Amino acid sequence: MTSPIISIENISKRFGGTRALHQVSFDVMPGEVHAICGENGAGKSTLMKILSGVITDYDGQLFIDGQPVEFRGTRDAESMGISIIHQELNLVEQLSISANIFLGREMRSGWIFRNDRDMHQAASELLRSLDCDIPTTRLAGSLRVGDQQLIEIAKALSIQSRIVVMDEPTSALTESEVERLYRVIAKLRSQGATILYISHKMDEVFDLSDRITVMRDGQFIETLATKETNPREITKLMVGRDIESLDLGPRPERGEKILEVRNLSLAWPGHARGYRLKDISLDLHRGEVLGIAGLMGAGRTELLECLFGASTIPPTGEILLDGDSIMPRHPSEAKRSGLALVTEDRKRLGIFSNMNVGRNLSICAMHEATIGPLLSYSKERTTGDETVEKLKIKTASLEAPIGSLSGGNQQKCIVGRWLLTNPKVLLLDDPTRGVDVGAKAELYRVIRGLCSEGLGVIVTSSELPELLTLSDRIMVLSEGRKTAEFAIADATQEKIMEAATGGWQPAHG
Repeated sequence: MTSPIISIENISKRFGGTRALHQVSFDVMPGEVHAICGENGAGKSTLMKILSGVITDYDGQLFIDGQPVEFRGTRDAESMGISIIHQELNLVEQLSISANIFLGREMRSGWIFRNDRDMHQAASELLRSLDCDIPTTRLAGSLRVGDQQLIEIAKALSIQSRIVVMDEPTSALTESEVERLYRVIAKLRSQGATILYISHKMDEVFDLSDRITVMRDGQFIETLATKETNPREITKLMVGRDIESLDLGPRPERGEKILEVRNLSLAWPGHARGYRLKDISLDLHRGEVLGIAGLMGAGRTELLECLFGASTIPPTGEILLDGDSIMPRHPSEAKRSGLALVTEDRKRLGIFSNMNVGRNLSICAMHEATIGPLLSYSKERTTGDETVEKLKIKTASLEAPIGSLSGGNQQKCIVGRWLLTNPKVLLLDDPTRGVDVGAKAELYRVIRGLCSEGLGVIVTSSELPELLTLSDRIMVLSEGRKTAEFAIADATQEKIMEAATGGWQPAHG
């Protein structure tokens, strides 16, 4: 019986208080295409970074060819014939193709001089084996994404990789480039390579793989032979969590329509797909929570940024707020119109880490705390105290550093800041990211309370149970397009995941 080429035994990894992996164990056989499936946050990429030496600090044991290994970095993994092609390509755009392929392993004439001629010749041979005839003197930054992907694969071949990890390799490719990648994978297999393939796209998983391992919440769930399962079963395994029981009370009564979006599109210059968003239409009513579901790269954040005037490229289409046409070109315009955005990245784009709690609350509505041209500290304090009381923010005082608060209470401060601008629509981008379970429940109650006051809320989340708990309706995005919309009574995790992976066929009529 053939022995595994990779054995993963009880691998665990934490990032601070967040558990990324918990006692994951499974085997990979030589020469197979082994797909790794799971939702965002399932731990797939973390595990692959451990396997390829990117992450070296973890618990558990990794075996290659039956021998225990401990990588101190990517060089150690490469010496064992393991390479990883990241979803975010790691090319140096200012260097030539050949220089990128042999970066850190340059060919030399003697001990000193780099041998560009031999590198170009070797790089050309590698590219020809991949059905690619681009001159290796070209700069990597001048290539299309699909060709850049091939350069990454050529780099893996140049170190004679026996094990190639591909993390969402087709996320930025055209159909013709995907077909070419399929041919490359077939060629790698014919040469005896083992491929670990991470993808959310079920058609690719079932076209390419021999076996499928499903992960969920950082844990191994099951490994199945591809020919003995189907996309619906894999989807069900991916989203099999029970929704935590949380009583938020009755849903507020839906009011009149407050926001309409028609045919919103956002270009993506230089990208194979050509767009980040394509013809998105939605509407929102007062007192309603509209959830936006989708996998990483689906366009959730980009949609909210377009609505809030925070996109670097102006979108096209139409946005109506209370019946008035708006198309904010800057967040200040969106704020004046009655929109507010709580960003996904709390640390970088949310809190002002050098300011105290009170100033973090008041900064977007400073004009409300002034007397003539002067700031009234008593007005600022009164407003801050009222917000702390309303949202039940746990802080020693308004003078406390914002960094002394928990993640959940920091998030409440950001929500409170925007409520002081008296918005009509609140945009929440993954608002409970990095927040513990107890704080999540508190934020859910805050959101439901705001809807009771007549706000319209649009919320994105990478956690489907969260969307099912909060939302009145759920809209699903896949690769920049709207693929489905469900009333909450009809929504299930399986339906949402099918729509997010392109497997859902909405009814017409």
